[in-house]
Amino acid sequence: MEKWGTINYQPPTIYFLPVLYFDHNATHPLSPVAREAWLDATDRYVGNPSSPHRLGARADTALVQAREKLAAWLGCEPHEIVWTSGATEGSNMAIHSAAANGTQEIWISAIEHPCALAATERYFGQRRCSIPVMREGLVDVAWLARELKSSTPGLVAVMAANNETGVLQPWREVLELCREHGVPFFCDAAQWIGKLPAQGLGACDFVSGCAHKFGGPQGVGFLKVPAKFRPLIVGGPQEEGRRAGTENVAGVLAMIAALEEREAALRSELVSGREAWRDAFAEELGKALPGTKIVGSGANRLWNTVAAILPEVADCRQRWVVKLDKLGCAVSTGSACASGKEETSHVLGAMGLSADEASRALRFSSGWETTQEDWARLLAGLRNAHREFAS
Repeated sequence: MEKWGTINYQPPTIYFLPVLYFDHNATHPLSPVAREAWLDATDRYVGNPSSPHRLGARADTALVQAREKLAAWLGCEPHEIVWTSGATEGSNMAIHSAAANGTQEIWISAIEHPCALAATERYFGQRRCSIPVMREGLVDVAWLARELKSSTPGLVAVMAANNETGVLQPWREVLELCREHGVPFFCDAAQWIGKLPAQGLGACDFVSGCAHKFGGPQGVGFLKVPAKFRPLIVGGPQEEGRRAGTENVAGVLAMIAALEEREAALRSELVSGREAWRDAFAEELGKALPGTKIVGSGANRLWNTVAAILPEVADCRQRWVVKLDKLGCAVSTGSACASGKEETSHVLGAMGLSADEASRALRFSSGWETTQEDWARLLAGLRNAHREFAS
C-alpha cells in the first residue's frame, strides 16, 4: 500500500509596505497614552458605576473626575456632560431632544456631518431650513443674522470644523447670534476637539465630541447638554436619567487621557508650524499636478487637512485612492460615514463645486504623529501615481 510522504509546506512570505496614513479625520490611531489608560482602567475599575458596593463607587468616582476634567477644558459645568458612544450618537441625542421638547423648526448648515443631517430628516422632516455656505466653505453668518431678525427657529446647528474640507466655521459668531435671539445652539465639535483648544465650546447649549478623532478609542464620546434635555436612550437611571446603559468607564478614561495629552500639546506646541507643513504640501501639489485646486483655500482651516480637486483621470477618485493605497498611502475621498455612496459630496455641492469637480476630490488629513517628512512622502506618492496614470 502506497503511503503518503510528509509534505513540507512553506507559506509564501508576504511583504507589507509601511502605510503612510493620511486619513486621521476618519479615525486617529489609538495613542500610547490612551492605550495605557484603557488597560489600567480595565484592571482598576471592574465594578459597574451604578452598583452600591465599593467597586462600583470607585468606578463612579473615576467618571466624576473625568467629567470634571472635560468640563474644565470646555468651560461648562461637570453635570452638563453626558457620556456617549461617539459624535453620531451625540448628534442624534441633541436633535432628538430638541424635537421631543416641541421645537417646531431647526436651521442646520448645508455642510453638516451626515449623522446630523439624517437625524434632522428623521425628527423634523420638512420642518427644517438649510443654512447656506459661501464659496470658501464658511457658513453664511450674514444670511443667518438677516433671517433671525424676522424668524426664530427652535434650534440652530452649525459644526465647529468641517470634516471634509477642514474649514473652521464661525461657531462663536453663530453662538452670539443665537444668544441674542434666544435660540438654542448645537455645535458638532468632533473635528475641532483635540486639534484646537476646546475652551469656550461649553458655552454652546449642545456640544458633541468623540475620542477616536484625536487618539482615543473608538466607540466613546460625549454630549454637553442643557437643563431641558429629553433622552434618546431610555431604560436605566445612568447619567442622571439622560442616557440609559452602563457607562464605558475604560473608554471614557482613555478618551480623557488622550485629550489631556492634546490639550497640553496645544499649549506648548506652535500649531502654526504644522500649518506651514500643510501649506507647503498644498503649494507643491499644485506645481507637481497642474490644475489642482485646494478646496477652502480662502478660509482658515484645520492645520491637518488638505482637500484637493485633482487633475482628471478616468473614474478619478477611486483610481486615485486605489493607486495611492498600492503605493502605501492611505487617503480619503471625504467623509468616512458617506463612503461607498455614488452621490456627489453634499459639502462640495453646497460650496458651489460642480459634480465633475467633486468627483475629483481627495482629502488628506494628518495626525499628531505625522511629520514634515511624511507630507513630503505623500507628495512623492501623488507624483508617482500621476506619472503611472499618464503612462
